[in-house]
Amino acid sequence: MITAHLINNSVKSNDPKAYNLTKTNFFGEKVGETIEYSLFEAMYLVETKKIEILFNNKLLDHQDIDKKFSKIDKKFGIRYAVYKHLRKNGHIPKTALKFGAEFRVYEKGKGPGKGHSKWIVFTDSEKGQNSWHDFSAKNRVAHSTGKKLLLAIVDDEKDVLFYEVAWTKI
Repeated sequence: MITAHLINNSVKSNDPKAYNLTKTNFFGEKVGETIEYSLFEAMYLVETKKIEILFNNKLLDHQDIDKKFSKIDKKFGIRYAVYKHLRKNGHIPKTALKFGAEFRVYEKGKGPGKGHSKWIVFTDSEKGQNSWHDFSAKNRVAHSTGKKLLLAIVDDEKDVLFYEVAWTKI
């Protein structure tokens, strides 16, 4: 099992096994001499028993991690439900902050360095409200980056419904 540390709202590890997991399964990013995980990657790896997370040298249990991550990211539960669904179905979701979205998603069998991401994903709860202006802005971001727009809607039971939006010439 990989040991990671929650430091300044970020999960990091310098465990040799972390480097291998990054190369083989695209979890985390190498930053300097450490592997840095997104909160979603870290939670998924905890649930699949690949890592353990320490905070101030104290081992955190699943509930502690969920509380801490939810304080860092108010929409953590919704975003994590989408991340988990994508990962379980063989896709590789990575952060897409530079696009103003939650995730960029690679198709099965591809990952960073092995191809370009196919989708840019925006998440919301089924109770969320978006205007046509918001929808248009999201669609423009996807189009300008050469990706398909994927809207992920999460219900109260954490089930995820995806809507793919694509441009069409008539």
